[in-house]
Amino acid sequence: MSAGYGYPRPQLRRAGWASLNGPWDFALDRSAAWTKPSDVRWKGTIRVPFAPETPASGIGDTSFYRACWYRRAFEAPPLAAGQRLVVHFGAVDYCATVWVNGALAVQHEGGYTPFSVDLTDLLAPGGAQTIVVRAEDDPEDLAKPRGKQDWQLHPHAIWYPRTTGIWQTVWLERLPPVWLDALRWIPSLEQWAIELNARLGGIVADGLRLRVRLTAGERLLADDTYSVVAGEVARRVLLSDPGVDDYRNALLWWPSNPTLIQARLELQDSRGDVVDAVDSYTALRSVGTQGDRFLLNGRPFPLRLVLDQGYWPESGLTPPDDAALRRDVVLARAMGFNGVRKHQKIEAPRYLYWADRIGLVVWEEMPSAYRFTKRSVERVTREWWEAIDRDESHPCIVTWVAFNESWGVPDLPAVAAQRHYVQALYHLTRTLDPQRPVIGNDGWESVATDLVGIHDYDVHAERIARRYETPESIPHLFTRERPAGRLLTVEGHPHAGQPIVLSEFGGIALSDDPDRTWGYSRVASADGLAREYRALLDVVRSLPLLAGYCYTQFADTYQEVNGLLYADRRPKIPLEEIARATRGPLSPREEEAERNWRQRMLAAPPGPEPGPAEGW
Repeated sequence: MSAGYGYPRPQLRRAGWASLNGPWDFALDRSAAWTKPSDVRWKGTIRVPFAPETPASGIGDTSFYRACWYRRAFEAPPLAAGQRLVVHFGAVDYCATVWVNGALAVQHEGGYTPFSVDLTDLLAPGGAQTIVVRAEDDPEDLAKPRGKQDWQLHPHAIWYPRTTGIWQTVWLERLPPVWLDALRWIPSLEQWAIELNARLGGIVADGLRLRVRLTAGERLLADDTYSVVAGEVARRVLLSDPGVDDYRNALLWWPSNPTLIQARLELQDSRGDVVDAVDSYTALRSVGTQGDRFLLNGRPFPLRLVLDQGYWPESGLTPPDDAALRRDVVLARAMGFNGVRKHQKIEAPRYLYWADRIGLVVWEEMPSAYRFTKRSVERVTREWWEAIDRDESHPCIVTWVAFNESWGVPDLPAVAAQRHYVQALYHLTRTLDPQRPVIGNDGWESVATDLVGIHDYDVHAERIARRYETPESIPHLFTRERPAGRLLTVEGHPHAGQPIVLSEFGGIALSDDPDRTWGYSRVASADGLAREYRALLDVVRSLPLLAGYCYTQFADTYQEVNGLLYADRRPKIPLEEIARATRGPLSPREEEAERNWRQRMLAAPPGPEPGPAEGW
C-alpha cells in the first residue's frame, strides 16, 4: 500500500520539504501512565500516517487505550543563516505533545486540524535528530469532537472504529528568515477581483513588498506588487477583464468547468531581492441563496450531493494514498453527483484540492461531540474555527455545517443554552466567512440556518412525493410532519423561506451478509438496488419544493452497507446506470458539458500534484 500523498498543503506550496511518513517506533500506553519520553517502553513500529486501529498501520489494535507514543529519528538538512526548520502535523487525534531531542516543543488539542513545531532552536549539532509524539485520546470521552468514532469497544449502528494518534501526513519544511505563513483568497464576481490576505512569519523588516501574479492557462490576469504593513498584506487584486461574456464565463469555476486561477507570490526585500516564493491557486465563483434556491455564480444550482463518510477498509480515516482521494472525487462525479457532504469528518486538504481541480462542490461538516458541557463547547468552537481558517480558500467548499441531528445538543428544543450554542456557532461561522451559506443544525430542530436540511429515510417513495410535493406543502411540512419523530424547526424559530434540501435520504442496503450489516432499507440483489434507487431518485428529482438533495451514501462503511459502492469502491451497479438515475435526462447543452468535462478531467494524470518534488 503506497503512502504517496503529494504536497500536503496544496494552496501554499514551497520548495524544500521532506515527508516523515513511514516507519516510526511505537508503543501503546493503555492507561496513559507515561508522561515523558524516558518512561516509554518501545515495543514495535507503526506505519505513519495510519492510525494504530487500522491494518495499514501494521498494528491493527482496536481495543481501548488512552494514549500512544511515536518516535522517529531523522537527519536535519543544512540551514543557512536565519533559516528555520519546521515540522507540520496534518492531524493527530486527539491531544498531541511533541518533544524534540528530549525538550518539550509543543502541545496541541484537536484531532482534525493541523499544527506545526519550529524545530530550529531545538536541533542537536551534527544533523541527527529525534522527535517523540505522545497522543492522548480517551476512547470514552464524549465531550470532545469525535465524529463517527465509536465509544463502545466494537462498532455499532452508525458509528465506526476509533482513530487514535497520527492519521495525516507529517512533513518537514525549510523556511527563510521571513516567510509567507498563511494565505486567504476571497473571490468577488461583482468587482471582478480576488481579495488576498497574506500573513508573514519570522523577522519582518521594513520595506518588504509582495508581488502577486495570477494566471489562467496562458492568460495573465494580474501582476501587481503591494507593500507589507504590520506583517500582512490585505489587498483586492483586480483582474484583467476584456468584457467579453464568453471569456468571463470561461473563467468562472463550475463543476462542469472548474477553472483554477494559478498564483505565484514572491516576497521581496527593500532591495527587490526575492526572500520567499510560494505557489497557490484560487478561483472566481460565488455561492449563496435567493428565495428558495441555492445559487452558484448567481444562478440556481440544484444540489445533487452524496453523503461521504471518508473511510477506507484497511486505513480508516486515512486514504491509502493520494490516488485514492482523486478516485473518490472522480467516482462521485461519474455517478452523476455534483457534490458531496463530507459527513462528520474534516477531510485532508488533498481531497479538497482534487475537488477544486476536478469540479465537485463540498459541504464541510464539523465532527460532533456527544455531550453538552462548557468544555465540549470550547473544544468544538476552537476546532471548528481552526478548520474554517484552514479550508476557507478552497473554491469547492460551498456550505459549512456546524451541527448534525442535534448531536452534542440533545435537549435543544427544551434548553435555551443549547439553542444559544447552535445560534452562536452559526453566527461565528458567518462572521469568519460571510461568503458561504451556513447550516446551524442539519437534519431537524433548526434554530439558525441559511438552508433547511431535512433527514428523511422514509422507504416509500410515494410518501416522500406527498410530503415534499409543492411549495404549498411547506406549512404542513413544518407544523405537522416529523421525520425521525423530530420537528424541523424549534418553536419560536419558524421557517423563513430558506431553501429546503433533503440532506439525508435513501440508505438502501445491499450485502451478502445481512445478519451482520444494516441499512435504512434492504434489497436482495443489484437489480433490486437499481430499481429502488431509480424509483426514489425519479421522485426526489421531480420535487419543485427542494433546492437539492444528498443521498445516503457514497460507499459502504464497515457494518453500514447502504453505499452505492462497496467499501473498496467497486460499483454495486454500473456507474452509468447510477448516473442516469442521479441526474435524470440531460439537455443537449448538459450532455456537451458533461462530455467536455470527461475529456478534460478523466484524461488528467492521477499523479500527486500540485507542489514541488519532495527533497531539499
